[in-house]
Amino acid sequence: MTSALIQTAALARARAGFQALGQGVTPSRRSEITPFIVMDVMARAAEIEAAGGRVIHMEIGQPAAQAPLAARQAAARAAMESPVGYTNALGIPSLRARIARHYAERYGLDVDPGRIVVTTGSSGGFILAFLALFEPGDRVALASPGYPPYRHILHALGCEPVLIETNAASRWSITPEALAEAHASAPLKGVLVASPANPTGTMMTPEALATLAATAGDLGIRFISDEIYHGLDYAFPAVTAASLSAEVTVIHSFSKYFCMTGWRVGWMVLPLSMIRAVERLQQNLSISVPTLSQFAAEAAFDGAAEMEAVKHGYEANRRLLSAGLPAAGLPEFMPVDGAFYLYADVSRFTSDSTALARRLLDEAGVAATPGVDFDPARGHHYLRLSYCGSESDMREGVERITAFLKRG
Repeated sequence: MTSALIQTAALARARAGFQALGQGVTPSRRSEITPFIVMDVMARAAEIEAAGGRVIHMEIGQPAAQAPLAARQAAARAAMESPVGYTNALGIPSLRARIARHYAERYGLDVDPGRIVVTTGSSGGFILAFLALFEPGDRVALASPGYPPYRHILHALGCEPVLIETNAASRWSITPEALAEAHASAPLKGVLVASPANPTGTMMTPEALATLAATAGDLGIRFISDEIYHGLDYAFPAVTAASLSAEVTVIHSFSKYFCMTGWRVGWMVLPLSMIRAVERLQQNLSISVPTLSQFAAEAAFDGAAEMEAVKHGYEANRRLLSAGLPAAGLPEFMPVDGAFYLYADVSRFTSDSTALARRLLDEAGVAATPGVDFDPARGHHYLRLSYCGSESDMREGVERITAFLKRG
């Protein structure tokens, strides 16, 4: 047999072997997490649009507006004029300094730029925080309803999410009493809160946030504050947990207020003792955050006027939904304090919000997210509606929902 024939036969055997292996490869147990259902809704909506249908997108928290002009221009200049290489694992120093200045401007708070880490969106921040703060098996308290990837990421990292049910009496937030009770049942290592919250849009009062953070500190529970929706506060100004203690971990992002979802850039404010640990993790997991996104993020702060105009549009949409949905037959929803979500009780129509969301999309062309994405126990009775689209789309969305519910 010639050398070429031998090589061909060996390649064929190798391919057959890899195909056989591929059929037998099974995913790891840590990957067996619940899907992020909103992404499945998005995929179905895209199929409808690809077939020529029109969908009103109320399923995902993705602003319809563009990133600030200054951010887009900064990225374009950097792409044309400078090498786009790796940056420091903690982020470009000037961006870290600009974020620190933001805390002085918005909150009157002096934050050392050395405590700031630039991340790949808030999602990258959660992964870094959970890896740096917790060991496998650690229990971490979360509000329910709440953002699904909190618990999914914790599961994948071998930690135990502890869901604390919230209610109207607590304004849908974890109370110090509930935290202490969960800790007494079995020790907690951490607690994560969000204000404004996803999916409810509710906010913790400054007093409630301070009291919860103090309780966590007294119990030796590490405190993480998700502040991704800061700036989108309507009922009263949001307070950063960084003003309460230098030992809390704050996670933020340019995705929501600055309309930069796809740029994938966020930040953390950390206790100084955690900086080196997070730096080591970032060095190894991603080397650095995308460079062009960091240039854009630094310039985004110069687009505050544009973003405030966008925020006023959300406020108009908020009023539109708050008035239109009760008329459609959905009078009960959480306090719409901030962010750009309305979490509506649909129990008078169904006990299966997943089926209702599917019908709403297929029959009325409105994409909404079933509550089970956010609350496995009670979410069957809720839908989350995002109102960060255009006012005309939100108006049409309410009209379509009204017609759909009246048809039954």
